Amino acid sequence: QVHLVESGGGSVQAGGSLRLSCTVSGYHCMGWFRQAPGKEREGVVSIDGAGRSRYADSVKGRFTVSRDDGTLRLYLQLNNATPEDTAMYYCARRRTFYGCTEGVTAEDYDYWGRGTQVTVSS
Repeated sequence: QVHLVESGGGSVQAGGSLRLSCTVSGYHCMGWFRQAPGKEREGVVSIDGAGRSRYADSVKGRFTVSRDDGTLRLYLQLNNATPEDTAMYYCARRRTFYGCTEGVTAEDYDYWGRGTQVTVSS
């Protein structure tokens, strides 16, 4: 059974930073998603076992994904946050490695954490 747990969310002012963490039960192609109230879930970034990643245009240059194979943790560093980044953030495991960094689509992921809330105030 795959068990994903996110942490690190909170409130930050615009321009600030947060680091989200996700504990995983094994390493596969992983992704971070977010969902704001009234909006569809959005793919933020995917990362494969070799550390290659693909970012959504909305977060390129501001967010950084990383992974620690020793501790089985996935991280998302949010820098220069904006109010538009306010959302529930989820980590998820992709069904397959194939196509991991070709896109970040929710339908390709089969295991999800419960999420951690990020709120950015202006």
